[in-house]
Amino acid sequence: MNTYTGKQIAELLNNEGADLNLRTVRYYTQIEIVPPLELVGNKRVYTDQHLHYFRAVLTLSKAGESLASIQETLRSMSDEEVKNIGAQLPLYQSKQIQNQEMHQVNEDVFVAMNRNLSADVRQKVIESVTQILKDHSSHD
Repeated sequence: MNTYTGKQIAELLNNEGADLNLRTVRYYTQIEIVPPLELVGNKRVYTDQHLHYFRAVLTLSKAGESLASIQETLRSMSDEEVKNIGAQLPLYQSKQIQNQEMHQVNEDVFVAMNRNLSADVRQKVIESVTQILKDHSSHD
């Protein structure tokens, strides 16, 4: 199990392109938006699980969620679900967002595509996803 200090958590996330300082790491820990620190030997430390939670918090906050809403959402999720949300953080980094175009296919499906794709390819992707959804709904 990897263990980290709060400073190391902030540095790791900043190296990934997140904007997080030690004060915020401590604040999120204090308000229990991340799990309580682990006791290893006689020291309280952060673990990889905490790193996943921090990534998930950052992802959801970049998606416009309030901290209270994020806290409630994460409490009802499994560690695997939290990890999956956190894995989406790179999609919300400003450089990525600038290069993406979002298309809403229906109320449940959004497709993000790089702006560098030709309009023809983007249209074919949207048509393909639309067809898949139609095929799926006709089987229900």
